[in-house]
Amino acid sequence: MINLEVPKKAEALVNQAYQAAAEVFRPISRKYDRAEHSYPKELDMLASLIDGLNSSGEGGAGASGVRRDDNGDSGGNVNGTNLRTVLGTIEMCWGDVALLLSMPRQGLGNAAIASVADQEQLERFAGTWAAMAITEPHFGSDSAAVSTTAELDGDEYVLNGEKIFVTAGERADSVVVWATLDKNKGRAAIKSFVVEKSRPGIRVERLEHKLGIKASDTAVIRLENCRVPKENLLGSPEIDTKKGFAGVMETFDNTRPLVAAMGVGLAKAALEETARLLAEAGVEIDYDRPANTQHAAAATYLQLESDFEAAYLITMSAAWMADNRKPNSLEASMSKAKAGRSVVDITLRCVELCGSLGYSEQTLLEKWARDSKILDIFEGTQQIQQLIVARKLLGKSSAELK
Repeated sequence: MINLEVPKKAEALVNQAYQAAAEVFRPISRKYDRAEHSYPKELDMLASLIDGLNSSGEGGAGASGVRRDDNGDSGGNVNGTNLRTVLGTIEMCWGDVALLLSMPRQGLGNAAIASVADQEQLERFAGTWAAMAITEPHFGSDSAAVSTTAELDGDEYVLNGEKIFVTAGERADSVVVWATLDKNKGRAAIKSFVVEKSRPGIRVERLEHKLGIKASDTAVIRLENCRVPKENLLGSPEIDTKKGFAGVMETFDNTRPLVAAMGVGLAKAALEETARLLAEAGVEIDYDRPANTQHAAAATYLQLESDFEAAYLITMSAAWMADNRKPNSLEASMSKAKAGRSVVDITLRCVELCGSLGYSEQTLLEKWARDSKILDIFEGTQQIQQLIVARKLLGKSSAELK
């Protein structure tokens, strides 16, 4: 049986994450929304604290990844690192999504390394701040269309290509780059490489100006004859056409529940602020009465809250399955699809419910509405998640169902 209540051993972590969000993120949230591309120096000390939580096994934010380690042979259900990471991410994004994405050593590239690297790589890349570079100018959601190349030359791979929309691309120390070993062999030849920013041949071309998550830098990165050791390839270097794209796509199975958790945390913040403003306006939300007998705003709020609960539960389920060594590819995409769509709907409706207060900068609601959209886009758009879910449920391959 799956028990999705917050486990007792995670309560301290959840409380610490909430305190960090309330005392560090919230007070500077508007400041760095206005100061786009400025690094939030207030995060340095907090990042060191989270490093300690991760290294102790308590879990922190995104960097813990989703890893199916041996959790013992007791045969019982396990609430482990993945569930704790999701719970911590929810609380931190209750504070501010962009600031979490700006945390040193807590990037989505770190989550990929933590999830799929071997033990030697985990030790070698410990302490690095890794961004994730997948998207290219000619494609967005179709990750199989990667054209950045990686050619083996002796003991090194030579990488060439351009990556866009790289979160933390300027600030990070390293970038996890998706590249193909052989364009003629299709998806099976796509691998991921850890590329340190100090290496010759990798450079940041420009930073993007965005609708939301302005505190987080989003970069265009170019690789020109950038040489990396062959040991920097994550996973197997073999091109297994039978396994196809499945190996590298496991990275998404590992990071999508974390992005879903970001959406859940942001939706939670919007709902709490809306409930407060509705109460001040004299609108009572009564959980013991049918919605159709209450104020229209209260009825709408109850609908949004039920949508939030559904997103929360499927996100927790995806993390729990990883902790218990169960394949979670379907649930990872379900959680990302549900949370991504729900957070956009919830934040926009909360702005609407709160009227002029929701649309103005007097509250953070308008900021949250802007921030929410990216959570429905990156790590696989809403449409792509629905396509993946359909393939899983119908037993169809990507060639059979496009």
